[in-house]
Order: sequence, then structure tokens, then C-alpha cells
Amino acid sequence: MTITDQTAAPDSGSMLSLTPLTGQALTDYINADPINPAGLPTAYEHGNRLTSRQKASTVDPIIVEIVEGTLASVEMEVETAIARTSRSPMIRDAHDFRAGIHDRQLRKLTGRSYSALVHPIVRDFPIEEMQEGDVFFHNDVYASEGGIGHLPDMCVTVPVFANGEVVCFVQAFGHHDDIGGACPGSMPSGATSVFEEGLMIPPIKLWDAGKPNRSALAIMTRNSRMPDSLSADLDAECSACLMGARRLTELFTRYGVDTVEAAFDTILDNSTEIYRREILSKIPDGQYVWEDYAEHDGVSDPMLHTQRITLTKTSTGGPDDGPRLIIDFTGTAAQAAGPINHCGDYVGGNFLKKWLAPILRNLADSPERMGELDVNEGIVPLIEMRFPEKGTLLTPEFPGPTNARTFVILRLLGVLAGVVAKAVDGQMPADQETIRYTGVYGKDRDGNDYLMREVLGGGSGGRYYSDGEDTIHVVPDSRNLPTEFTESRFPFRVERLGLSVDSGGAGRYRGGLGYEKHIRMLRDGHFMSIADRSILACWGVKGGKAGQPFQVTIDPGGANEREIDALADDEPISAGEVVRIRTTGGGGWGDPLQRPFAEVVRDVQWGKVSIAAAEESYGVIVTEGPDGIENATVDEAASESLRARLLTERGVNEPFFDRGPGYAELAGDGARAPEVDWL
Repeated sequence: MTITDQTAAPDSGSMLSLTPLTGQALTDYINADPINPAGLPTAYEHGNRLTSRQKASTVDPIIVEIVEGTLASVEMEVETAIARTSRSPMIRDAHDFRAGIHDRQLRKLTGRSYSALVHPIVRDFPIEEMQEGDVFFHNDVYASEGGIGHLPDMCVTVPVFANGEVVCFVQAFGHHDDIGGACPGSMPSGATSVFEEGLMIPPIKLWDAGKPNRSALAIMTRNSRMPDSLSADLDAECSACLMGARRLTELFTRYGVDTVEAAFDTILDNSTEIYRREILSKIPDGQYVWEDYAEHDGVSDPMLHTQRITLTKTSTGGPDDGPRLIIDFTGTAAQAAGPINHCGDYVGGNFLKKWLAPILRNLADSPERMGELDVNEGIVPLIEMRFPEKGTLLTPEFPGPTNARTFVILRLLGVLAGVVAKAVDGQMPADQETIRYTGVYGKDRDGNDYLMREVLGGGSGGRYYSDGEDTIHVVPDSRNLPTEFTESRFPFRVERLGLSVDSGGAGRYRGGLGYEKHIRMLRDGHFMSIADRSILACWGVKGGKAGQPFQVTIDPGGANEREIDALADDEPISAGEVVRIRTTGGGGWGDPLQRPFAEVVRDVQWGKVSIAAAEESYGVIVTEGPDGIENATVDEAASESLRARLLTERGVNEPFFDRGPGYAELAGDGARAPEVDWL
């Protein structure tokens, strides 16, 4: 396979390079206007306060607590209703859907989950013309203001009324099984245009004053290979959001619009202050640069698709002249030919701010405190985003394909973690890649079409205080599909579902492990995969090593054993063959030669690290006990000697990040790491 040179990203005209700016040059950069304001100009107001600061500061704190708790409860109730009444495996069982509540200034009030945006609805349907019982709908990536990343994510929005006026919005979007396009599942890995990816719907009124638009529903279901599932899922989402709207109307009726809106402002003000005081204060003033890469786009040969962040922290310039962050994506690669692009440059990067901000919670004083911090619209004023000109991975031009945009927005979580790690001496987690789509499709026992897909997780990165977590999912509350369900519904058997041994990157704190799943086909079918990190592994930090990459093998150990690409639409599988899926392990944190012997032997006893890897990666000689690894022991003297030898053989100028062997394979210049990997 030939490595293709990366096409240079369009010049943003900024002052940035790989070398951080200092002194007057940094001051000039901070004060400069962005070369290209994020996204397109909007013709509607959004993001403003609902009440004065004085009124928000005088609202009863008990009422604020009640309002905040009610919002979280309603959001959870909406999601529970969708989970219980939807039909498709992706939504009902894998839980790949989200709900959110937004005020009439389009600000996200809830923080337990990310969500789409209300901006495109208000842009096309003025608030003053909305009626009770209206349900708005869209999935058009380019018309969504950045809130929808690919067409299978269909979004429902319901306005909430009090005293005859719109006071807020309930919204839900879910990843639907099939909405048309070039292949089952509507995620063609070789798409070169969004027109190949399925039915594209700009904002429309799906229900008008309580009456469903049955013509629109008929068009949508007619374009789906799974019309019954799609119809049931849409009904579940609309009904759940309408129920949530009724619950919120009750809140406004009970306390009054003025009081509830003052509570909304207080909730967001509190969030802004917490992040300003507890999070941004941990980042030293200055500028930091780092980058990471997607490895393939489904169309071109594997290459380094750069995603770069230049992070600038200032102690002034934010709300009330407090601290702020400038996240600049200059240096991000050109728009890909294949479907890994993401439309991020709309509404000032509003969606990306809330998508990336959870990474900053790792700077909290403790893991317990980190878990208490929600991400709502309160973080938006603290962050300024600067984008390159149109035509990059984050600023694609229509009709560029986007169905695998997770390769970009998931990688950006790691890029932000990495650039912050450079600022805080590594006190951030190592890398993780916790989402990919795998599945099979074909004819079932009765000759009917079936489609099974799931969002398998992977290991999270080691942290400065703890190992990474095993088999986590980036989508909150999502999960692998239950074996009992899949075996009863689809023509295959799940012969193994467990941890992928040695997949977590070695470190003082080990990376979490990924899945290993074996599926034996009972009928001929086809396998599909939309996954990254099959060449470029999850990186380790501050001496930690990279985890193991994603891998799919068909008929392992059999006569027709073959490894398939991580991007595949229709790999044939014969009845009787096994599909072995191994998902990514998280990167390690810190020097693995400093991991205590007791923790290494415990990992061996638990089956997370093999005896061979204990010696090779950790310098620990482990001997299996008479009854197996459960009674394994460590030879401390031999291990001390081995570690001393490994230390003397180590290079003196190691990079701060370890990417594994995949980077050198794709870089093509003999370098084992890019310039930005050294402090």
C-alpha cells in the first residue's frame, strides 16, 4: 500500500507555527481578530442573558437547586422514555442517543450529556411563530450549525411554552440504523460526497400544532432499509420530547417565568465561575502546540491527516476580564476526500466548545470533584475558537462527506488533552479511542433482511493517579449489545466477549483494556466496520507507552484467516466463520519501570497482562503458579536486575508522548515522533 503525501492545509493567514509565540508576538496574536470568523454570520440572536446579573444573584438558592434538579430529572426522563419505547438495537440497546434542554436564548442548560443545537431551528423558524405541539426535525449536517455530525443522527426539537410564549426547548437526537445511502447502515466508508450517505433533511416542521406530517414520515421511512425501526424510533423521540416539554411547562407554572429564567442564568453563571476558578487557573499563561492524526479516510491511502490545536491561556480577556482559552485549529489538514470531515466552524464553534470541554475537568482537584462538574453553556464564554479558512477537516465545503467524522472529533478530545498535558507537566490522562462501529448484515433464518451494529468501546488512558478504565464508551450510558438479545434475533453466536489481553499501554499507570469479541456466523453474511486507530495507536504520556490498535480478523486460526481493513462496508463472511474483534487499549501514563511489582503480578493474575508482556514492557519476571496464573509470583531480584539493564539501554532524549510504531510507518521520513512530541 502506497503512502500518499498529505495535501497541505489552506493557509489561515495567522501568525502561528509549530513554535509557540512569546512576548510581543504572543500579545499581538491574542489581540488580533481571527482571520476567518468561525462559521457563517447568523441572522438571529443567541447566547444572551435572560435576566440581569442583579436579579440572577438574588434568586432563592433553594429554588435554583430545585430548578437544576428538575432539568436533570426531565432530561433523564426523556432519555429513559426513548430507551423504553424505541425499536432499533442502536438506540434501544446500545443507547446511542442524547437529550438536552436549552433556554430561549439557545443556551444548553443541562450538563450530564452532550447534545445537538437549537440554532438551526430558530434560524429557519422564528420563535414567535411556533405553536404548542410543534415538533421540528433535521439531520442535514451542513444546515445544522455544527450540531449534527453525520446523517444517521436525526434530531427532534420541541419548544416549551408558558403563558403562550416559548420559554425553552427539549431536544433529542439518535443514531438511527439506516436512512438510505450507498450501503446498509448509511455509513459508506468510501463516500466522496454527502449525497452518498443517505437522506438529507434540513430543518422542517415534523408535527404542526400536534398533527404529524405523515407525508414527511413516509418519505423518510421509504428511504430506509429498516423502515419499521426508523418509524418506531422517530415516534419514540417525538413522544419523549413532547412529554419533557409538558414537564417543563409545569416547572414554569409552579414558580413563574421570571423566577425560573433567573435560575437558568444563575446555573450558567455558577458553571462559568467554577471553571474559571477551579479549572482554567490550573493552566499557566502562555501558548502550547500539539497535534495528532487520523490515519485513513476510506478513499485515499493511509496518511497523516493532521489535527492541530494551538492553545493560548490568558489571565484576562474572559468574562469579567477573567481568564480565557483560545483554541486555534490552524494547521489542521485539508478536507479529506473520504467521510472523516466534521463541520465545526459554525456559531463560533459552539458545539465543539461543549464537546471538548469535558477534557478540562481532568484538571479538577480530585477525581470526585471532576465527576461533579457538568458541562453546560456556562463554559462557552471562557473559550474562543479560531478556525482556518474553508476547506479543512474542520471547515469542510459542501458536499464533502462526513459519516465517519468521529475520526476527527474524537481525535480532537485527545489533541486537547495532549496540548494541556504539555502545559501542566503531564497531569492529564493518556489517550483513548472509545468508539467504533462494527456489525454484520444479510438474510436471517426466515430470509428477511437484518442489520446488527454496535458501538464497541475501548480502554481509556492511564492517569497520573490511576490506571485507565477497561472497555468504556464515549457516549454516556451506551453499551455493547446484550448477547442474549443478539443471538435470539440475528443468525450468529457470540462465542466470546471479554478483555483484550495486553491491549492497555504500559505505564506507571496502565492504560485500560479494550474488548475482544468473537462472533460465529450461522449463515453467510457481510461484515462492516467504521473504525480508526488500526495503525496509529492511542498514545502514552510522560513515559507511558501506546496501547494496542484496533484489529479485526476473520476465521482466526482457520484455513481462510484474514485481517480486514478498519474501514469496510461489505466484507463477505461464510457460515461457520468467526469474526474476532479487538478494540483499542488506552495509552499508559508514566514510566512502566516504576510500576510496583505487586501491581504487575496482579495484572497477570487477573489476565490483563501476559507473562511475556510483564517482562518485556515492565521488566518484571513473573512465574506461573502450579494452578495457573491465579497463583503467579514475581522474582524480585531478577526483576530488579532486568529493570536496571533496561534503564541503561533507554535513550536519553525520549519524547513526552509515545505513539507506538504506527507513526513511523505513516510519516515516511524515518522520524519516530513529530517535533511537537517533545517539551
